[in-house]
Amino acid sequence: MDALANPDLWISLLTLTILEVVLGIDNLIFISILSAKLPDHQQAKARRVGLSLALITRILLLLSLSWVMKLDQPFWQSQVGSYAVSLSGKDVILLLGGLFLIAKSTYEIHEKLEGVDGAKSARMTATFASVVTQILMLDIVFSLDSVITAVGMVNRIPVMVAAVVIAMIVMLVFVNQISHFVDRHPTIKMLALSFLILIGTMLVAEGFHQHIPKGYIYFAMAFSVMVEMLNIRMRAAQKVELHQPYR
Repeated sequence: MDALANPDLWISLLTLTILEVVLGIDNLIFISILSAKLPDHQQAKARRVGLSLALITRILLLLSLSWVMKLDQPFWQSQVGSYAVSLSGKDVILLLGGLFLIAKSTYEIHEKLEGVDGAKSARMTATFASVVTQILMLDIVFSLDSVITAVGMVNRIPVMVAAVVIAMIVMLVFVNQISHFVDRHPTIKMLALSFLILIGTMLVAEGFHQHIPKGYIYFAMAFSVMVEMLNIRMRAAQKVELHQPYR
């Protein structure tokens, strides 16, 4: 009870919850794009399953913190010229996850330009199992980053678990609205896929121990979204003008 009366605990919980929501946006975008490939009656279920898997993955990783922290320890080291090269479990996960994200996003962009949307080639129908499997693969990568960030901020596991659960509840509430918005605006979907390539590149860079401050990434994403919102409003205004009768 004394711990609950500690204002630092509540500040840590609030800060970590907000951070978890921010870190979960890229995962949310990926889930929204993948679920849109399914029939309408399966899309909401795929989004719920995807976020539920992300929640379970994060909690399991939090409850196995000793194993997670060992992932930072190199299992292979070598000297290449004047450079020391090392590889850890975390590096492998970030590299594979980043490469998968880049490849998948590039394929999706190509499909939008040259596939069914471009009326140039046929597209294979996605199955519920294949979509959930792809979501699970990326959940592991995003969860690892999220959990390591949580460990760096708070040293109380109950606070970490509570923040993750609250963040997931917030995302579950808004996932359908975000998915519908992305689906209604093709340019937003293309922008989101570009963001995922950017995030994948960042993961690969971090796998090679080249740290890129996330603030730069989030600023670029926020600025791009702001510009796209202005474009959407401008296009909407132009449509209204076109439908107005001449006087």
